[in-house]
Amino acid sequence: MPTSESDRPLSTTANGRTAEHDVDPMFLERWSPRAFTGEPMQDGELMTLFDAARWAPSAFNGQPWRFVYAHRDTEDWIRLFDILIPFNQMWVKNASALAFVISDRFRRVDGQPPSPVHSHSFDAGAAWACLALQAVRMGWATHGMVGLQMAKAYEVLGVPETDYRIEAAIAIGRKADVSVLDEPFRAREIPSLRNPVSSFVHKGHFKA
Repeated sequence: MPTSESDRPLSTTANGRTAEHDVDPMFLERWSPRAFTGEPMQDGELMTLFDAARWAPSAFNGQPWRFVYAHRDTEDWIRLFDILIPFNQMWVKNASALAFVISDRFRRVDGQPPSPVHSHSFDAGAAWACLALQAVRMGWATHGMVGLQMAKAYEVLGVPETDYRIEAAIAIGRKADVSVLDEPFRAREIPSLRNPVSSFVHKGHFKA
């Protein structure tokens, strides 16, 4: 136990949230808004987000993440936007870009048959987290979602389901005033809080 004020872990406060320890503020600044301005996003800016994603860790450095994207106001946007369920379309319509995260279920080494990788979804999730944090650094925001018409997603994106898994979609944009949203979204447009560290970290043994 701490014996003095100096022994106590430092907390971080940002974006109306307070961490229990001295984490980088960008983790508190990252959240998932639904209100976007709809302003154009330069392709170079979007590629920077994907470049951040590629530096995520992965089993055997297999890098199983794949992304399919579209800028708004393009033909590809219309195709990809149509994959979302209507509930999500109501607010994603104002995003600047839309991307889908896909993971490769197999490790592929030249000269060897593909072998299943247990962590393919885990590794793709790490890539998505890197992308989301890079967006914060650049003044953009992201919102991941699994509210998709999944069967349609495999067809429209051309993803072979036996080898790959569609993990989620990501809306990317600049944050806008909450007034651009209709209910029920407007009331939800605040950074969410988190459970305490002690509720999910267990020393030595798992606790359900």
